[in-house]
Amino acid sequence: MACSSCSTGKDGQPRGCKNNGTCGTDGCNKLTVFDWLSNMSLPNGQKPFDCVEVRFKNSRKEFYRNVDNLPLSIGDVVATQAKSGHDVGMVTLTGELVRVQMKRKKVAPDDNSIPKIYRKATQRDIDVWQKCRDREEEIKKRSREIAISLRLEMKLSDVEFQGDGSKATFYYTAEDRVDFRQLIKDMAKAFGIRIEMRQIGYRQEAQRLGGIGSCGRELCCSTWLTDFRSVSTASARYQQLALNPQKLAGQCGKLKCCLNYELDMYLEALKDFPPQDSKLLTKKGLAFCQKADIFKETLWFSYKDDPATWHALHKEQVLEILELNKKNEKIASLEEYAEDNVSDEKMAFENVVGQDSLTRFDRPKKKKRRNNKKRRKPKSKASSNAK
Repeated sequence: MACSSCSTGKDGQPRGCKNNGTCGTDGCNKLTVFDWLSNMSLPNGQKPFDCVEVRFKNSRKEFYRNVDNLPLSIGDVVATQAKSGHDVGMVTLTGELVRVQMKRKKVAPDDNSIPKIYRKATQRDIDVWQKCRDREEEIKKRSREIAISLRLEMKLSDVEFQGDGSKATFYYTAEDRVDFRQLIKDMAKAFGIRIEMRQIGYRQEAQRLGGIGSCGRELCCSTWLTDFRSVSTASARYQQLALNPQKLAGQCGKLKCCLNYELDMYLEALKDFPPQDSKLLTKKGLAFCQKADIFKETLWFSYKDDPATWHALHKEQVLEILELNKKNEKIASLEEYAEDNVSDEKMAFENVVGQDSLTRFDRPKKKKRRNNKKRRKPKSKASSNAK
């Protein structure tokens, strides 16, 4: 849901507010909560909720208490309390929905440790904040060079300045524990600010940086996904996916979060499904399961002596054969059951929208003969008679 300044213009071209993610209505940012109570008034005698939600860089959100009862609305830039100095952020949510969000994130509304809002940001606060934001890319590049010179096995992925410019938080990823004491001394000396190092996981790094996934859409973790559940290779096995690390891994290098999206449906379908390692006893020999289609409820079996020939059996047929095998009874062959599954109807290609033939690329192209010789003009009858 975009704000009015980001909608398309009269000529169909996007206008854009050119605020680089700091729109006045905060409707263009990721993980934004729609305030559906904005046009409703409070009952008589009820005071508005004194906590607000404030967003910082890369959708980092915190809750602050409005102790001075400032008239705040979504999109206001405010100066908030920090451990030392003050920070600058943007109000993203006010009113009773903040209470719901605090309950969802397990933050007690009556907690005395909730920081407070100092004031609405002045023009000087905004200028200092914007100046610090402009320095982040340069400092990130320089800090990476310092880390490489110290031969530290870590990756500095992002830098976030405090609103007053007195402190910078460096987010990094590393496989093992890193001794960055010398790194902090060198960076504090080079930049003249206080340094805080914060280690994050590879999924959190992808969430902060964003990107485009293999599906062509923006990364789920940077748009709407808020919790990172563990993903294992068992999720791919249940869904009959090939265990190819290059296809199953996302930009973070870990297994894709979308492997869990349909996992519950597969597990529900597998409850009354025969195990894929089941063996069928027939008079022609032992048969093994080669492939299974969960949604079509079909399994393909082949004999031990002839693994190249597959026979399609329905789920109910396989369960019936397994029950007979438990009673030490063998069926004659798989062909008897597979014949019932063969349908005489064949899918025919219909040229509904005027498409070409599907086999048009299989036909060899005819080579055109090029005749570069100049054609001789036929002589006229008058010239021939004159000779």
